[in-house]
Amino acid sequence: MPLPFMTAGRGFDTADDVALPYDDHDQWRRPYRLGPWRVGVAAVLLLLASFILLATVITALAAGGSGAVVCAVVAAVVIAVALRMLRMGTWVSRHGVRRVALLHTSTVAWNQASAVRTVQQPVRWLGLPRTVQGQALVLVRRRGEHLPLLTTHNADFLSRGDAFERAADTVEAWGAEYQRAR
Repeated sequence: MPLPFMTAGRGFDTADDVALPYDDHDQWRRPYRLGPWRVGVAAVLLLLASFILLATVITALAAGGSGAVVCAVVAAVVIAVALRMLRMGTWVSRHGVRRVALLHTSTVAWNQASAVRTVQQPVRWLGLPRTVQGQALVLVRRRGEHLPLLTTHNADFLSRGDAFERAADTVEAWGAEYQRAR
């Protein structure tokens, strides 16, 4: 049951997507809302971290010492992974496009890109090794390398085809505007 009055990104649900007057194109922004798969996995990880922290307190009170430290470190790692998962995705600004993955981030300036386009190709399903036929938004660098930005089967767009189309169109528009400006 969608509740558009409670969402922060309700501008995407309207037909007139106009930039807000305080939008700053120098700030890195994600041109789409997070998908339910990514939010759900992060929520489960944070729930798991809360149980680990509870185990940390119980271990510290009962036995003390190194067991509590190990539990605290594991909880911190789980929380860091959950927060990084929420940060993952494609970010755009006037300076370029940034692809944030779990363990690394790559940034490409608009003047290093020759094209941003949507292609039909095999894509990874939820980031797993299994591939399915789908669409991908790729950034083609001047050297000929292809950097996949978005896919129809990742954690943000699985079974959300309209959201993928809107996000792909937005990133392509940013690319067309700032590649032309440089």
